Amino acid sequence: MSLSVNIRKDFGSFTLNAQFEAGNETLALLGASGCGKSMTLKCIAGIVTPDEGKIVLDGVTLFDSAAHINLPPQKRRVGLLFQNYALFPNMTVEQNLLAGIRRAGRGQEQTERLKQLLERFYLTDLERRRPEELSGGQQQRVALARILMSQPRILMLDEPFSALDAHLRWEVEQEVMRVIDSFGGTTLLVSHDRDQIYRIADKVAVYGEGTVEVTDEKWSLFRDPRTLNAARLTGCKNLSPAHRNKDGRVFVPAWGLTLEGRDDRPVTHVGIRAHDFQSAKISGENTFPFEVVRTIEDTFSFILMVRPRGAAEDCSLRWELSKEEFRALPKDGLLCIPKEKLLLLSDAK
Repeated sequence: MSLSVNIRKDFGSFTLNAQFEAGNETLALLGASGCGKSMTLKCIAGIVTPDEGKIVLDGVTLFDSAAHINLPPQKRRVGLLFQNYALFPNMTVEQNLLAGIRRAGRGQEQTERLKQLLERFYLTDLERRRPEELSGGQQQRVALARILMSQPRILMLDEPFSALDAHLRWEVEQEVMRVIDSFGGTTLLVSHDRDQIYRIADKVAVYGEGTVEVTDEKWSLFRDPRTLNAARLTGCKNLSPAHRNKDGRVFVPAWGLTLEGRDDRPVTHVGIRAHDFQSAKISGENTFPFEVVRTIEDTFSFILMVRPRGAAEDCSLRWELSKEEFRALPKDGLLCIPKEKLLLLSDAK
């Protein structure tokens, strides 16, 4: 299976420019609220019509402004899980599942498919209940089963865990991962939770103000996000404006440091993830003396707020390390930013 999206939609207050491709994988759409992630899913599903562009799913053109093609939602075979699940409140679980039929067959075939999905999603004893009689996790299982009842070409999950209590999220996340694995086709996952995305997705498309800035394998993206927005969204806590000196090294004014980077790309900012600092005993590349501004004990780690000596008073860098590492720290050691861990970033244009 494959998906190709290249669309533009002007909403007045902002313009959506979404361009990406996905195969038999889970592609996460990562971005802040209001950046166009959910709107992209609605355009693919046919709920919203783009101003221009093209959407192709498994060789079938769903939308093409130039060719005047715009398939109605019921002909797109797209499975979209809304944030609130959109179950019919006046229907039972069984009736909600049957309402999702497009290609589930008739008669015995339909009955057998319904039975399989009720068993698979642990809904066998709940088929006569209405949504108001179900927990959040049970409602989500019903919504997922209804999507699969229609035998979709693609799964699209819009913030699938946002309506759940914290203690339910892990359990339901595991169920969603099992659904994705068994589906085996293209899945789009909308989220602003970078940890959730790291666990579930294969690739990530980073959104910034309606535009897809970066699309990359998740490992590569977290290792080298490339844009300031992508670094923020993937959880980098230490970010600062920077520029290159004439000698090619990177100067960070707020930190008072001149650093070696992994390559010579243009930069407007740098970043260092809180767990990527290293303790050093002797002076060397990208090492510097520091002072601890504050020590915070977390459940399984320590968070040190540190400042390079000579840096501005308001400079404070977050360094996270295990309790064993914290207890082994020398009193007069140095801090090191390995050049391969220094994130070299630019503003997306």
